[in-house]
Amino acid sequence: MATTEAVQRAYEILFSVAFGVPDEVLLIWRKAREVVLVPVMKVAVFVCLVMSVMIFIEKVFMGAVSLYVKVFRRKPEKIYKCEPLREDVEMGTSVFPLVLVQVPMYNEKEVYKLSIGAACNLSWPSDRIIIQVLDDSTDPAIKELVRSECEKWQSKGKNIKYETRNNRNGYKAGALKEGMKHSYVNMCDYVAMFDADFQPSPDFLMRTVPFLVHNDNVALVQARWKFVNAHECLMTRVQEMSMDYHFKVEQESGSSTFAFFGFNGTAGVWRIKAISDAGGWKDRTTVEDMDLAVRASLGGWKFVYVGDVKVKSELPSTLKAYRYQQHRWSCGPANLFRKMAWEIINAEKVSCWKKFYVIYNFFFVRRIIAHYVTFFFYCIVIPLAVFFPEVYLPKWGVVYIPTAITLFNSVGTPSSIHLIVFWVLFENVMSLHRCKAVFIGLLEAGRANEWVVTEKLGDMLKTKPEISVPKRFQFKFWERFHVLELVVSVFLLLCGIYNFVKGGDHYFIYIFPQSISFFIMGIGYVGTFIPRDK
Repeated sequence: MATTEAVQRAYEILFSVAFGVPDEVLLIWRKAREVVLVPVMKVAVFVCLVMSVMIFIEKVFMGAVSLYVKVFRRKPEKIYKCEPLREDVEMGTSVFPLVLVQVPMYNEKEVYKLSIGAACNLSWPSDRIIIQVLDDSTDPAIKELVRSECEKWQSKGKNIKYETRNNRNGYKAGALKEGMKHSYVNMCDYVAMFDADFQPSPDFLMRTVPFLVHNDNVALVQARWKFVNAHECLMTRVQEMSMDYHFKVEQESGSSTFAFFGFNGTAGVWRIKAISDAGGWKDRTTVEDMDLAVRASLGGWKFVYVGDVKVKSELPSTLKAYRYQQHRWSCGPANLFRKMAWEIINAEKVSCWKKFYVIYNFFFVRRIIAHYVTFFFYCIVIPLAVFFPEVYLPKWGVVYIPTAITLFNSVGTPSSIHLIVFWVLFENVMSLHRCKAVFIGLLEAGRANEWVVTEKLGDMLKTKPEISVPKRFQFKFWERFHVLELVVSVFLLLCGIYNFVKGGDHYFIYIFPQSISFFIMGIGYVGTFIPRDK
């Protein structure tokens, strides 16, 4: 310790001589450092270490549950009754419940045909299914295209309804709520939901609805997402790693322990009675799917995750689209936690353990702590520590636990484990954006209820492989810049340079790549670039 203090004093003297800093100022700096900065840094390190341990325990818990399910083959089919539905000789197709299939969309020019076609090709008796296209499009040309597509399938004998409304109040939640008000919905028992970029396989209903038919206490059956553009670029590859972990570990562990997890908003089937009992769709946050799931779970309903059923979907492949999506996915849960924490505590139909799981595991650790420890510990506190040799960073907190957490996250996509370093760097950069979104959600500030539909490309890149290069750029160069990321990049660069020059530990090996990552994201040089018409 004496050696590090001597080195620090030597650097301060060199700095004061080089820049002509008076001795009085240097003494004030030393006092402020000793009395304020060092204690603050020690507290910050302690808090971050505690949060890291919380995340580590959560990862171990979910990993153990997921491993148990796989080793002992505790699939949903063995826990819940799910006998296949077959047409009866006497009852005919009436043995099949009437199912509503909702496809909400908003200006989905690139994917509307794919989603409508997939919904219409579902294997289910034609007299026992109603397909409802909820079109909130504001572009008249796109609305006409969607209407024509629905009419085409109607001419083929499909029971498809094209529904619009005069406004976009409540966004997706408002559209789903309005769709449930139509008289023909009263005859339906279940409702399957697919976003506009989702393409369920024909046997989707055959493999999911039986769980609801044979188990009266089950409200939701959630399928897994499969990504058609996962290999489009490096950004989609690392997204796939995060999403695969979410489904294979988080959703599976929630389903296997407390029969609760967050509804993903699509690729799922709900019991309509459960939606009604929970109070229906609400547009108070941007995560109406999670809102409904939490309320239904507090009402005593159970959820089933069926990982063997996969539904094709699309990952956002442009940085702009991904940032908007992550803002909604981070801000919404934080805002919902703010509004529902007391309601969860007072719930009478669930056990204390489940309340603890929902508040602590589901919301606090995964939706709040995970984002803040990623950014503040790995991108702020550890880099700042190079200026404070008095602050001790235990190896178990800065090496062993982060490595273990990283390895836990990689199990969902073993084929991409060679990209794990890129995943770490990418997630650390995005944690800045997510922290800001969580903060906005908790305070219910300006952008708390901002809803921007994630851009989908569909087959656009496949159908237009050759794009003529325009003489002038089709975008405003400065729109690609993200100031906060660039500021953090410069901060990390300075920390890395100081650590490299000072010697001793070797944190610069980590800090420099992180600085480069923030810079690359700051100039928007990530993801797929889509040329636009002027």
